[in-house]
Amino acid sequence: MKSLLALMLVSSAAMADDGAMLRCRQLTDGPARLTCYDAIQLGAPAAAISAPPAKVELERSFGAESLATTIKLDSIESSIIGNFDGWVPKQRIRLANGQVWMINDDSQEDLNLVNPKVKVERGLMGAIYMDIDGARTAPRVKRIK
Repeated sequence: MKSLLALMLVSSAAMADDGAMLRCRQLTDGPARLTCYDAIQLGAPAAAISAPPAKVELERSFGAESLATTIKLDSIESSIIGNFDGWVPKQRIRLANGQVWMINDDSQEDLNLVNPKVKVERGLMGAIYMDIDGARTAPRVKRIK
């Protein structure tokens, strides 16, 4: 029983290190990736690492930050995969990065686009807008996922 407990403790520490490695592997910026790998302490669980959040992590949390979050991005860029025929109020839009945004105003627009690029950016007073290439307007959106 003691050996099983020891194995579980070693295994969870190894999984934590794997998590840190996976986070670093996702970075596309060379210097940031190297810094991330250098921050992983050998023989210590990944939870002990206190590196600043990487751009990938900031992009993942864009629009879903808590009020206590101090580092915020002004915008992110992605695309809508496949055919996009426009939007109506309360419609959910899934981006290529996995995020899901809901139209949070009364705007609507009919489009006929394929894989349009989008820029989701902060406006005044905390509002967030989705600028879709080929659209005349940028609807106000709210992050759902």
